[in-house]
Amino acid sequence: MNSFRVARAAIRARPTAFAAPLARRGYADVASDKIKLSLALPHQAIYKSQDVVQVNIPAESGDMGVLASHVPSIEQLKPGLVEVIEESAGSKQFFLSGGFATVQPGSKLSINAVEGYPLEDFSPEAVRSQIAEAQKIASGSGSEQDIAEAKIELEVLESLQAHLK
Repeated sequence: MNSFRVARAAIRARPTAFAAPLARRGYADVASDKIKLSLALPHQAIYKSQDVVQVNIPAESGDMGVLASHVPSIEQLKPGLVEVIEESAGSKQFFLSGGFATVQPGSKLSINAVEGYPLEDFSPEAVRSQIAEAQKIASGSGSEQDIAEAKIELEVLESLQAHLK
């Protein structure tokens, strides 16, 4: 008898042993309309708030907006813009090099990235010059590693350039 049959037999024998208690919401348990957001890098937290209305993230599966009471999920992030919309202060924008976003029950959103900066910290001229330099390396006759790194750098820089005005 394989392990799946044993497990199914055990469940049929005692179905109440594995049943989860039913969660019921009362009038006082109405869900909040705010998101508790944590945006962290390995060396520091760059944003933390409990008054966020919506967060727009660049997920690998497509850009998505996260609101309060969003279904729990884990999303891999591609290089791009994270927009944090606050109720009172408008919106804040951060450029991340990639990472992961974890939506947890209770309207908690954790975004973890290797690198991330406020969008206003970038200079369009500096980004253009870095793109030109990375294109030379990517199309050149350097080592495979240098070419691969230049292509990754180009992907990130071109995404950043698309968001700068």
